[in-house]
Amino acid sequence: MRETSGKLAIMVICVIVGIMLSVQYRTSESYGPNLRTTRVDDLAAANSSLLKENQNLSEEIVELRETLAHINSDSQLNADLQAELRKINMAAGLTAVTGPGIIVTLNDNPQALQPGENPNAYLVHDSDILSIVNEIKASGAEAIAVNDQRIIAMSEIRCAGTTILVNWNKIGPPFIIKATGNQQLLESGLTIKGGKLEELNSFGLQTQLVRSDKIEIPAYTGAMKYQYTTPKQK
Repeated sequence: MRETSGKLAIMVICVIVGIMLSVQYRTSESYGPNLRTTRVDDLAAANSSLLKENQNLSEEIVELRETLAHINSDSQLNADLQAELRKINMAAGLTAVTGPGIIVTLNDNPQALQPGENPNAYLVHDSDILSIVNEIKASGAEAIAVNDQRIIAMSEIRCAGTTILVNWNKIGPPFIIKATGNQQLLESGLTIKGGKLEELNSFGLQTQLVRSDKIEIPAYTGAMKYQYTTPKQK
């Protein structure tokens, strides 16, 4: 009786286990394809999204490269324009400069005026300064200043009573003329026999000419007005 009951219990348990395994197998069989299909769809969607994002990034890279090329081009153009502007300002005398050159100092005759002598012969005049400046220009000076007044195309050197005006600024002796350029050419242009320096020395005026490897010449700071002149239209 006990053996029969045990066999029945075992049989029941086997049947239950069999049923459970059958159900589990059918459930897995029915859900498997669905799960695989869902997973493939998800991966396909993710891949499509990544491809689209990659395409967008590629287009953005192209745009950035074009922008960078324009920036580099604009920067080079701006640098070229700035360099050209510096050259123009230097040529116009609107920029302070430095370089090798010469320094010429002119001063009045220190001797006492003798009766009957012309006092003007003892003084440095505007024409003397102008002659020295012109000789320096002819010798290839690149920049000139008289008592730190920059000489440009529109500068004037003229007498005003007992003083001399340079760029409408009063200056007095000693008159210091600085010029940058080839030192040998500048010096030889002024020390030529029969030149202006020799003439001033013959009148007893004090003159000095020295070379300098570093001469500083300030920029022109005066007004530049054009009332009657305009750029020519092309």
